[in-house]
Amino acid sequence: MFTEFKEFISRGNVIDLAIGIIIGAAFSTLVNSIVTNLLMPPFGLLLGNVNFQDLFIVLKQGETTLPAGSTLQMARDVGAVTWNYGQFITDLISFLLLALGVFLIIKAITKFKTAVVKQPGEEPAEPTEKECPFCFTIIPNKAVRCPYCTSQLEDSRKS
Repeated sequence: MFTEFKEFISRGNVIDLAIGIIIGAAFSTLVNSIVTNLLMPPFGLLLGNVNFQDLFIVLKQGETTLPAGSTLQMARDVGAVTWNYGQFITDLISFLLLALGVFLIIKAITKFKTAVVKQPGEEPAEPTEKECPFCFTIIPNKAVRCPYCTSQLEDSRKS
C-alpha cells in the first residue's frame, strides 16, 4: 500500500493539483482582502456611510431587544438570529472578482499555449484533421464516415 501511495503522490498531475490548490487559496485570500479592505469601504461611502458587514435583518430577538443602528456583533452578543445580507453582498463581490481573476489567468495561459512561434521561411504543417460538416467535431482527414454522427463524408483521398 505504501508503494502504491508513493507512486500516486509522485505523479506530476497530483503535485500540479496540490500546487494549484495552494495558489488558489492564496489568491482567494488576496481577493477577499481587496474586496473587504479596498472596495467595500468606498462603495459604502458612496451609498451614505454604509458598512456592508452590518447590514442584517433580525429574524428573532435575543436576550434583549436591539436598539436601532446596532451592529452585527451586537446582535450576535445578545443571541439574536439574523439574516446577514450585507455579508452576502460582500461575499458575492469577492466571488465575482475571484472568478474574473481566474478567467483572466486561464485566458492568458490559453493564449500563451496557442501562440505559435513561426520560423522565417518555414511552411505550416499539412493539417491531419478536419471538421465534420454535420456535427462539427474534429476527425482525421482520411475519414470517409464520421465516427461521432456516422454521416457519410466526401472521400478526400479521391482528389
